[in-house]
Amino acid sequence: MVTGIMEHGGRNCIIFLDSCGNITYVNIYSYKEVTMTGEDRCERRIIHEDRVSTARRALQELPPMAAVCDLFKALADPGRLTIVNALAVEEMCVCDLAALLGVSESAASHQMRLLRIANLVTNRREGQVLYYRLADDHVMQLVATAVEHAREARRGAPGQ
Repeated sequence: MVTGIMEHGGRNCIIFLDSCGNITYVNIYSYKEVTMTGEDRCERRIIHEDRVSTARRALQELPPMAAVCDLFKALADPGRLTIVNALAVEEMCVCDLAALLGVSESAASHQMRLLRIANLVTNRREGQVLYYRLADDHVMQLVATAVEHAREARRGAPGQ
């Protein structure tokens, strides 16, 4: 039974409620179903005000979530992630990166622009060649942590 339309996970979704009480969110644009079962939600609705207050205070210390999301969006592409991993080894020019990815120099340049706007890479010019490198060690630490988490998830680590 359709119970409504709402935003869920940043996407407009149709909400379905089945006879067992399970809620299914269907993305209006991609039709990808995400079903919430009993293990995904509380059986009894109780708001723990102390935990909510603690979380609110902690969130005030952080940069705006939109800025953090933009960083993850910049990394949420296999090509750009490959570039970041390659640049962790040594700096490279767009020609090298295009050859590595098997794409045109224009396509590689576009990816580099997105990474540069996100402050993930910087560049330096040596004559007519523009070399790119990671902006700082945090970039690779972030990627390394994500890679390790993905490995654990594939092995079926606890919390899955």
